[in-house]
Amino acid sequence: MSLVERQDTINTDSLVWDGGQGSVGDYIALLKPRVMSLVIFTAFVGMMLAPGQLHPVIGGVALLCIAIGAGASGALNMWYDADIDQIMSRTAKRPIPAGKVSRDEAFAFGITLSIGSVATLGLLVNWFAGAFLAFTIFFYVIVYTMWLKRSTPQNIVIGGAAGAFPPMIGWASVTGGVSLESFVLFLIIFIWTPPHFWALALFKNADYKAAGVPMMPVVAGENSTRNQILGYSLVLVPLAVSPYFIGFAGIVYGVASAGLGAAFLGLAVNVWRLREGEPARKATTRLFAYSIFYLFMLFAILLAESLVAGL
Repeated sequence: MSLVERQDTINTDSLVWDGGQGSVGDYIALLKPRVMSLVIFTAFVGMMLAPGQLHPVIGGVALLCIAIGAGASGALNMWYDADIDQIMSRTAKRPIPAGKVSRDEAFAFGITLSIGSVATLGLLVNWFAGAFLAFTIFFYVIVYTMWLKRSTPQNIVIGGAAGAFPPMIGWASVTGGVSLESFVLFLIIFIWTPPHFWALALFKNADYKAAGVPMMPVVAGENSTRNQILGYSLVLVPLAVSPYFIGFAGIVYGVASAGLGAAFLGLAVNVWRLREGEPARKATTRLFAYSIFYLFMLFAILLAESLVAGL
């Protein structure tokens, strides 16, 4: 049975889509707050690194709009993916498959937040940033969620661009445009996404297989996925150091990013080397956990250098 055929057999009748008893917490869960927190942070770093200044109130509005736009994308993602979310252990307790929020409510919530965040960012900050946010929402919901996720093992590679746009939107909020520096910030997150997410996919492989989602381990196999994790890691580590060589990061960032990257590469080598049993599982979970810390630290050090330079 092909993945497409497998997807068609998913029983959507068992989903509780006629909810309406959702709490505030359930609607917050629709926003994917953990993902939103990373979006807010990387967008803020983009704003702080950008040349020029925004009034603090306008800057706060810009950041809030970017956060709400990211949350809207999450809600629309859960609306569309409710059928496969009920199958996977990682997502079965989300508000829609748990029967706490209906699909229609999630859709209306996501659309309202999308329009509101884009319009507010455009009207109060600048329309380039507003249009960029609109494109990001479109890319995540239409291109990634509705098309790529269920059709190709390259889903997270191409679709990962949506999660890499926030620092560029933050930069655009200040400058009204983009630059080489903001594009490098985008590339760091873009190249980081496959090894980060494929590490998760390796130890959640059974979930994706059951749901019929063609993640790389399901389609190409776990060994091929490990090879690709290592390949992307080899590109990521020098790329993450490049802000120092380009000239928009200092020596502290240069040294720290090299050290952090060496640790990332070491964990990726372990994932590539350990291919069976509990040691292999532990290697993938360690890489997944460290990858979050790694990206956070890269942007935190960029932010700290920017703040010190501004004193």
